[in-house]
Amino acid sequence: MTIRLHRRALLAGTALLATPAILRAQGDPIRLGALNPLTGAGGPYGPSMRKAIEGIVEAVNGAGGINGRRIQLFGEDTQTNPDAAVRAARKLIDVDRVVAVMGTWASAVTTAVAPLCWESRTMLFTVSGADSITQLPHNGFIIRTQPTSTLQITKLAEFLGERAAKRIFILAAQTPFAEPTREILAREMPKYGGQVLGQVIYDREKTAFRSEVDQALRARPDFIFLNGYLPDVTVILRELFRAGWDGGKVAPAYAVNQRLLDSLPAEVTNGTVTWAPSPDVESPAFKRLQTLLGTNDPDPYSCQTNDHASLACLAAAVAPSVTGEGLRTSVRTISQGGGERVTDVLDGLRLLKEGRKIDYTGASGPCDFTDTGDILTCPFRYEIAEGGRLRTLRVA
Repeated sequence: MTIRLHRRALLAGTALLATPAILRAQGDPIRLGALNPLTGAGGPYGPSMRKAIEGIVEAVNGAGGINGRRIQLFGEDTQTNPDAAVRAARKLIDVDRVVAVMGTWASAVTTAVAPLCWESRTMLFTVSGADSITQLPHNGFIIRTQPTSTLQITKLAEFLGERAAKRIFILAAQTPFAEPTREILAREMPKYGGQVLGQVIYDREKTAFRSEVDQALRARPDFIFLNGYLPDVTVILRELFRAGWDGGKVAPAYAVNQRLLDSLPAEVTNGTVTWAPSPDVESPAFKRLQTLLGTNDPDPYSCQTNDHASLACLAAAVAPSVTGEGLRTSVRTISQGGGERVTDVLDGLRLLKEGRKIDYTGASGPCDFTDTGDILTCPFRYEIAEGGRLRTLRVA
């Protein structure tokens, strides 16, 4: 096995020595890139996202590769920072010569990296939600498994309406989705008799947000929407508690998770509502991922990156050429082409080798995409913090 380590990346070149010499001689490796947030605000998710990708690569290589070619996985850390992510993407594209980049998380990171991918004709699989990402001139080189901001916020408005929320104030981190999110929520809430009172956009690198909290409280809302990431939302929840706020609180599930709940007293977080796209918990792919990650509750992003790797491998098996352009041509034919439903990449590769058509459905659910690369739909899970734990309210 040849493994190259450096300070930001792990090259997961999987099982080369375990691969027969005759197979190694049949073709150069298929080079795939994992670009995940191993550190920074996305750090709670990046390592498991990476492991989910590695699990697929190891399984495929262990079964003999793709058409006689093993997969070589190159990994980089975005640091949840656009500048660092661009440098990492440059290495993957220019030095490692990958045909696909998988698993960008933060929308700001994906927005920065996407032009490098489409200009180099490299396929990009992402879990970022900002609507603007697939509105870029990417020429089909982006596939997004995360629901768009429009779909996410429409579902949030529906949920808030059911909870009789009438006056919403938003505290938002400076991100590409901050203002579009406000616009969508402001458009949707009147359907339920509610309104968005206003929004404060803050620098998430700050260490205190009392002035922003005071602005929100002066508007006299009944719900405050914390549209940020885990580090800044942790501070804001503490500030709200100190200010005596006892109204509603809602935040994305990636911002309020068990790690945050473990870091704060329960009285600070009690009543905070979260929502997130839900994986397909009944899928055999989800159950395999539970075993791989050693948890009963894999996060949505790890489920999606597990599917990124599966989609890339299956598309490579039927692509006219194993290039970014080839993957772009083939990815929909193996996920929504009217074939036999499969949830396992190895089953899919076997059927494709037999000349049969497949439709891959993974741990995150059906992988059906619009012409611009957006996932069509998915269920959402709504939870509430109680006593330092999250309790599921419903999945719909």
